[in-house]
Amino acid sequence: MKLHEYSSFDATGLAELVRRREVTAVELVRLAREAHDKINPTLNAVVEFYEDAESVPFSDEGPFAGVPFLRKDLSFTEAGRLYECGSRLYQGFRPDLDSYFMERARAGGFQIVGRTTTTELGASGLSETAMCGITRNPWNLDRTAGGSSSGSGAAVAAGIVPVASASDGGGSTRIPASYCGLVGLNPSRGRISGGPNRQDPGHGISRRFVVSRTVRDMAAALDVLYGSYPGDPFLIPGPERPYVEELSSPSGRLKIGVALDSWAEVKLDPEIRDRVAETAKVLEGMGHIVDEIPAPFSASEFLDFLVGHYYLGSAGLDEAASLLGRKVDETTLEPFNLEIYKRAKELPLAYAEKVFEFARKIRFDVGKAVQNYDLLLTPTMPCTAPPHDTFVNMSVDEILTLDTALIQYVAVFSLTGHPSVSLPLFSSTERLPIGVQIVGCFADEATLVRIAKDLEQAIPWTKRRAPVFAGIT
Repeated sequence: MKLHEYSSFDATGLAELVRRREVTAVELVRLAREAHDKINPTLNAVVEFYEDAESVPFSDEGPFAGVPFLRKDLSFTEAGRLYECGSRLYQGFRPDLDSYFMERARAGGFQIVGRTTTTELGASGLSETAMCGITRNPWNLDRTAGGSSSGSGAAVAAGIVPVASASDGGGSTRIPASYCGLVGLNPSRGRISGGPNRQDPGHGISRRFVVSRTVRDMAAALDVLYGSYPGDPFLIPGPERPYVEELSSPSGRLKIGVALDSWAEVKLDPEIRDRVAETAKVLEGMGHIVDEIPAPFSASEFLDFLVGHYYLGSAGLDEAASLLGRKVDETTLEPFNLEIYKRAKELPLAYAEKVFEFARKIRFDVGKAVQNYDLLLTPTMPCTAPPHDTFVNMSVDEILTLDTALIQYVAVFSLTGHPSVSLPLFSSTERLPIGVQIVGCFADEATLVRIAKDLEQAIPWTKRRAPVFAGIT
């Protein structure tokens, strides 16, 4: 198999070749390494490609048998492997346990061949850190790949691997999916365990999954990765049948609410608004009922909650620093996160209760506003991928305000727990990907799989290739 052939397949297709013995798992890892060596010097998406990648254990019976897979260097741990969270605070840290997620990934056949870049502690929606530098977007090297699953988005979009892990506490799976032209699902709260040590990250807001290039890879990955463990705080019903079976199931007639206006201070790009409206027309043509909906929450309360969430998120840094034998200061944290940490230490304990009340109010308001819909259709992001220097020369308060406004359509569903997927349905006049988000009812990924497959067939995207792509000679 040649590199251009390898990069043309999705994970499901590669696994089928392995099962038919047309290619071996070792050959796939070598091709992934070849793609990495060709592309990564330009993108800086992979912080480490394992020297021993060809001997990494995996299951040869799983649905992804032999497929190379990259781990985001945040939220997922492998025993004995570096876990640095994009931060000098964690530099050189090697945990002694595997995430349940990684155990399931291996059991499903994935060969974990390395780890991808992430923003420091997952705090930014852009793709640059003091420790790892800039991760560039394969569609335009001057634009961000999105954060915090920066490297995973860039690596999959560039064909280094067909699937990589991602995590999402405020859009961190769907942002790079939108900016890099990928499928990015954030499952329902409780669908995929964060254990054994992170069952409730971000007070139930952060969730884990993957970015991929096809809907069938998304469905198959759900079948491999879903499930709860003892000690998990959120337990939800399992699927009625395997998610891959939903790919051939009819969607029925659904009532869909569509967002065509801004929900926060950053205005919705007219071109993106038009593409969302076009998607709504396609769905109407399939027989679904589509109604326009207003913003389902207060923008000011949303800002107050997310700012508070940043502050609460820094609460564990002292403990982490102590365990690592370091201090929290300018040598270990970037200026933005250091300032957030300092401010948080000055806040009274009662502040947490205030933040939790904002969260409760937003969940209630959104739940009430969307209770009569089977799905929601929204932009993923209000704009296409911005330049790398977007936050340069901004104060902390200006960054908080802008970052919150940029994630207006995605972060709210991280908070509410609804499953939501960004689909790469369109390209802008500047040839940058435009993601459109579909939001499902709680615990109903099955309907998302069905409608995502319908849209993949109606508005095909899988043949599009970024200008920086491993298979281009």
